[in-house]
Amino acid sequence: MKKYRNKSPEEVIKLVTTEIIERAIKLGRKKKRPVFISKTSGGKGADVLTLNPKTDEDRINLEKFFTPIRRHYTFSGLGSPEEPDSISWRILNLPFFRRILLVVQVGISFFLKGSPIKNKLYRWMGAHIGKGTEIMQMAWLDHFRPELIFIGENSLLGAYTQLTVHSYEGSGKFRYGIIEIGNNCTIGAGTGMGPIQIEDNSRTLPGTTLSPYFSVIKSGSVVGWNPPNVKEPKVEDDKK
Repeated sequence: MKKYRNKSPEEVIKLVTTEIIERAIKLGRKKKRPVFISKTSGGKGADVLTLNPKTDEDRINLEKFFTPIRRHYTFSGLGSPEEPDSISWRILNLPFFRRILLVVQVGISFFLKGSPIKNKLYRWMGAHIGKGTEIMQMAWLDHFRPELIFIGENSLLGAYTQLTVHSYEGSGKFRYGIIEIGNNCTIGAGTGMGPIQIEDNSRTLPGTTLSPYFSVIKSGSVVGWNPPNVKEPKVEDDKK
């Protein structure tokens, strides 16, 4: 989407979070339910009613809340789906039309081979894809908020790679954050990641799981896993 283009990751997550806060205020009033936002995965956080960007006093509170900008945020207090006054985290995130459109777009891109057309589709969805980057077939970029995904130039995402910017934790609590992959990176086939910062010239081996084990991968790193030692079962002596 145009309003997210040519903006830094910090600027984008601020825009996204402000949009969700506005929706949380509206839905919370409709359901008569308090909704909270936190800078950490735990903790109650702040009532969104005190962060209303449309009022002068609360706008000041919002700016204080965003100082400094975090790379991830957590919403809570939405209630479990069986509660009559619960708020769906999917509805809180995005309006119905854009949710459906993103699902269709991600479904199409999932089967496309790595090509400039595929990159254009992801950019249209809101993802930030650098020049020369290749995204292989069956790679999955999260449709929750594609604008939170940043991939630099001349990088490669192998087949079956999964980039997930959000996590639903049950009972009306979800968190989301930025995935940032630098320039000249190679993400091996089947790599899975959540919110993370991968610096330039880094590489992951096939089948690597990065999150929640890493928040930052330094430039030039190679990340993988070592196979566990195989211990054969002890054979009991027949004479015993």
